[in-house]
Amino acid sequence: MTQTAARPTGASPPARPRLHRAWLVAAVAFVALIGAAGFRATPGALITPLQDEYGWSRGTISLAVSVNLLLYGLTAPFAAALMNRFGIRRVVSCALALVALGSGLTVFMTASWQLVLLWGVLVGLGTGSMALAFVATITGRWFVKHRGLVTGVLTAGGATGQLVFLPVVAWLAAHHGWRSAALVVAGGALAVVPLVLIFLREHPSDVGLPLYGATEVVTPTMPAGGAARNAIDSLRFAARTRAFWLLAGGFAICGASTNGLIGTHFIPAAHDHGMPTTTAAGLLALVGLFDIVGTIFSGWLTDRVDSRILLGVYYALRGGSLLVVSQLFAASPHPSMLVFIIFYGLDWVATVPPTVALCREYFGDRGPVVFGWVFASHQVGAAIAATGAGLTRDHLGTYSPAWYAAGGLCLIASVLSLRLRKGGSPVPPRVVAAGAM
Repeated sequence: MTQTAARPTGASPPARPRLHRAWLVAAVAFVALIGAAGFRATPGALITPLQDEYGWSRGTISLAVSVNLLLYGLTAPFAAALMNRFGIRRVVSCALALVALGSGLTVFMTASWQLVLLWGVLVGLGTGSMALAFVATITGRWFVKHRGLVTGVLTAGGATGQLVFLPVVAWLAAHHGWRSAALVVAGGALAVVPLVLIFLREHPSDVGLPLYGATEVVTPTMPAGGAARNAIDSLRFAARTRAFWLLAGGFAICGASTNGLIGTHFIPAAHDHGMPTTTAAGLLALVGLFDIVGTIFSGWLTDRVDSRILLGVYYALRGGSLLVVSQLFAASPHPSMLVFIIFYGLDWVATVPPTVALCREYFGDRGPVVFGWVFASHQVGAAIAATGAGLTRDHLGTYSPAWYAAGGLCLIASVLSLRLRKGGSPVPPRVVAAGAM
């Protein structure tokens, strides 16, 4: 399956750069994730402007967001398999181009179905190809040492993208119209493509290096079969295990309580209480700022603490915070809301590093693709929450039931995580051989 490069007896080892190339690859991946994350800042800031201009209901606009979130998740496992088959650079470059195309063409739309096509389908496919399965692929190919920490840093790239773009998107929408904001997002995605094509490399062996933390240069082999077949085969294998369903169930709730609810509806919910959109966007960007700290720290902890315990604690803390947030909205930020923002930000995607680690523990070399399917469940949960919260607001005039439901679900996710058994599931002989050779 894999071969170790031979070196003549007595020959001096090849000169190694002081800074391992893995760190450059991780840095480029981080910037690419920021570029793709630009659209993640868009829906929450543009729901009200679109509603004002076109008269579309929040449920209609939320449907486009839900399609985006659903495709964002369902694309991930196939994108991970495509990266194995055709290379990271090709897949990531095409993904960024799709994000730019979908966001840029919104300036010409005249009907709600076009919003679903552009925001939902095109951007959903693009961002899905740049989802967290991409993070799992990079860390799996380039790192042995500090995998958890690097996973945390790269995961924080999405939060950084939101932090960079969200205040800009909200300000542009308020002062120059939502179309200028959409064009800025498109330009940000396109600007990253040259960096990916020039600096990103597929494997350490391409530049004669071992994985960071390893001692031998290993030349990988191409996986047998097509990308779609590998993705489906990985799902069939994982679906026979108890661990997969516990991880997928918990991560579905994770998506419902983050991207689907807070990411999509926090700004319009704050606006309902008289808070200006730009102020609410600033608070959500602050979530992104503290998320960087929380996710990196979570990655550091994942290298040292049982991931099952970490997930149980993260979900329980998040659930408690969501049960009280409905009483914190007001026309202007106050100390209690700021405490929620900081606390929730630290926990926003802290669940990702331990979930990636558990997928690797349970499913071996299939881990990145299986994580793609686990992440798909995350986005199914996010899509349901995005539409459900929008419909709740349309019919009841308040978001409160959505906050309470999300808080209760997070407590269930905590229980699911703590029921994961240590030791993992048996890995098929093919995967064991691939990891051992």
